[in-house]
Amino acid sequence: MSGLRGEKCVPCHGGVPPATEAEIARWKPEVPDWRLVERDGIPRLERVFTFKDFAGPLAFTNRVGALAEAEGHHPALLTEWGRVTVTWWTHAIRGLHRNDFIMAAKTDALAHAR
Repeated sequence: MSGLRGEKCVPCHGGVPPATEAEIARWKPEVPDWRLVERDGIPRLERVFTFKDFAGPLAFTNRVGALAEAEGHHPALLTEWGRVTVTWWTHAIRGLHRNDFIMAAKTDALAHAR
């Protein structure tokens, strides 16, 4: 594994600044299918993964959950018939951190392994 998906999340308990625009611009090309969105004044990374049934989204949600537990970094997950919306941001700093881009890249890898 190379790039972001080959990295491990580092604990972020707050007290560190959110990613700068320059950092986001540097990391974003590694996760091109993710949108930068803002909700409640907090920037986030978000992607919708599509499926042809409900079993696929449910299994994918469980795989993302297992990854989140292993890395100690947890997303918002919306599981619906035919789709899963995954949203990453770092709650402790109310913004984006390198960890979010790492997890987005790892989530992409899980999607390609379906």
